[in-house]
Amino acid sequence: MDVKGIGHRQRQAEATRQQIGRAARGLFAARGYVGTTISAISQAADIPAQTIYSSLGSKAAILEQIAADAVAELDVDRHHAEAIGEPDPAAGLRTVAGLQGRQYEVMYDVIAIYLEAARIDPQIAAATAAIQQNRERAFRRHLAAIAMHLRPGLTVDTAVDRYLVTVLPEIYRTLVIERGWTPNDYEKWLGETLVQQLLDRGMPATDHRNAGDVSQ
Repeated sequence: MDVKGIGHRQRQAEATRQQIGRAARGLFAARGYVGTTISAISQAADIPAQTIYSSLGSKAAILEQIAADAVAELDVDRHHAEAIGEPDPAAGLRTVAGLQGRQYEVMYDVIAIYLEAARIDPQIAAATAAIQQNRERAFRRHLAAIAMHLRPGLTVDTAVDRYLVTVLPEIYRTLVIERGWTPNDYEKWLGETLVQQLLDRGMPATDHRNAGDVSQ
């Protein structure tokens, strides 16, 4: 077995895959998922369409690979573990705020493409649902670990609800892309918002899902 030959072919295959991913990501951002074809990716990457099909397969598989590469760069699991292990719960929330900010900075375009594609592509819809479930589980583990520090009256379930709303991509888009905040501005705001919304600072919180009408 020619080990050097195998290694060379693997490097070539990886280089081809990355070239396809870069071309596809640019087209997805410019034209949208629906408006991008394998033919257009082939032209932009200067790689035959048949090679694209044999290397990555469908358009959905290309998008999933782009996302996997971006997530790998962020080392999400390690940062979540560091946040949970942080003795100061406020510092832990600011750690995940920094991670969320970096994630949007690195791959907001990919997230936006996923949300578009999920509306029309069952494979991407299933992948998006799985990603969202994994994110929620990670958030829940963190909040369960600091449950004793949550605001009075705030359950872990409701804390997760607040967390999910606060980190919505639409908020990042509004503040950073549309309103001109820097990513650092966003990270600081998100960290402070999570601390204020979730941690005990001497003010009781209300679980609105279970609260009755207190206006009487």
